Amino acid sequence: MPTVPDRLDSTLAECRNLIATRFPSDESRGAAAVLLDDGTILTGTSPDFLNSSTTLCHEAEPYCAAFRLDRRIVASVCLHRFEDGRHVVLSPCGVCRERLAGHGPEVLVAVPGSSDGTEVRWVTLREALPHYWLTVIPEEVPDWV
Repeated sequence: MPTVPDRLDSTLAECRNLIATRFPSDESRGAAAVLLDDGTILTGTSPDFLNSSTTLCHEAEPYCAAFRLDRRIVASVCLHRFEDGRHVVLSPCGVCRERLAGHGPEVLVAVPGSSDGTEVRWVTLREALPHYWLTVIPEEVPDWV
């Protein structure tokens, strides 16, 4: 099986592919992709809800699928495509960081690698959460201590 670094480009490509196939017009839309510990790549996007307070992160669908499959997430990326075709990296929000925390501090998350957000930089969740709140209770999150 290819190593995690070898699969990161494929994970990005699958995310872009979902945006292109699900939203073929040039509208502004987004999607997410995760890489699982067995090399599987899962993608997802969020539906449009009438009440914006019920909106979900694009990552929710692949995160739930990973749980259903009983697999660990090893990398996660979320992209947004603008009408001009430019894709930007959306670093995981606080809720998604919490959702990933159970997969351990070494999960790779995509963050903007350039000031315009179009380049990807992979960092560990530990780097994204340098002061994770639950580490004061080590028995709850032994991987984080």
